[in-house]
Amino acid sequence: MNNKYHVLVVDTLHEVGQSQFDARDDIETTVLELPSEEELLAHVGKADAIAVRTTKIPRKVIEAAPKLKVVSRHGVGYDSVDVDCLTERGIPLCVAATSNAVSVAEHAMFMILALAKQSVAFDHATRNDNFWIKLGMGAQDIAEKSLLIVGFGRIGSRTAKRALAFDMKVSVLDPYVDDKVIEAAGCTPVSDLDAVLPEMDFVTLHCPKNTETVNMIGKAQLKSMKKTAVLVNTARGGLIDEEALFDALSSGDIASAGLDVFAVEPPKSDHPLFQLDNIIVSPHSAGVTEQSILRMAYQTAENVLNVLDGKANPDVIINKQVL
Repeated sequence: MNNKYHVLVVDTLHEVGQSQFDARDDIETTVLELPSEEELLAHVGKADAIAVRTTKIPRKVIEAAPKLKVVSRHGVGYDSVDVDCLTERGIPLCVAATSNAVSVAEHAMFMILALAKQSVAFDHATRNDNFWIKLGMGAQDIAEKSLLIVGFGRIGSRTAKRALAFDMKVSVLDPYVDDKVIEAAGCTPVSDLDAVLPEMDFVTLHCPKNTETVNMIGKAQLKSMKKTAVLVNTARGGLIDEEALFDALSSGDIASAGLDVFAVEPPKSDHPLFQLDNIIVSPHSAGVTEQSILRMAYQTAENVLNVLDGKANPDVIINKQVL
């Protein structure tokens, strides 16, 4: 009789995560590299746990796993997992809550600085015998500029700390965080996105993607912003209406944007935004550094083992009502 827990590792883990499973006599694993839904369905029936990176875990897969006790996401986003289905069955969804918060906050600041300092244009010009471009490009200081942070969780709060170190004036919009917490961090709480956008020099998004936030930055919001404003999104694709953003960047309604995430990923090479010079992009890599990969892998495995051992950490569980 096999008394081992079976962990389905979807998309593989770095060895610092996988080794935690391998070191346990009561754990056996099956590793699937970027599986199709059919492959998942073929293996999930015996799974006590799923550790997953990017592959979608829909209701159909969850319902085919009668032994399932926990799903652990390699990262902090969870829109690829059917949380409602897990909650209905009393199964916790864990995330690697603190593993990449610093990495994403740094990436947001990198984009803010790169756009303010015209880094891409200056680099290209310097390489192409245009040393005096600096006289006309209008690089900006970010000190004393107004920054709006939308979302004050683990990443937004860390971004605020770094922005304050650059002497920015930081406002925060997050209806789920008490104003006193925001004020204690040295920031100004705000409650109305449309009212505050016209006052902001920079806006950076750090909120989840849900029914409240999809297309929260659309045509009307972009029209209301300063023509010198900079918009950054390192959270989730779909928070910004990309068609409206293209129009705003093309017409000069805002100055520039930085996107690490897209409505459809990976985006096609002929994406309209890629034709513009006043945007910088990255491949959903804000949370992916050599250091964060190790932290995410370790915490992904740790979260699985904690639940199986009856020591679930509420701080990393999205659907806390299952506890």
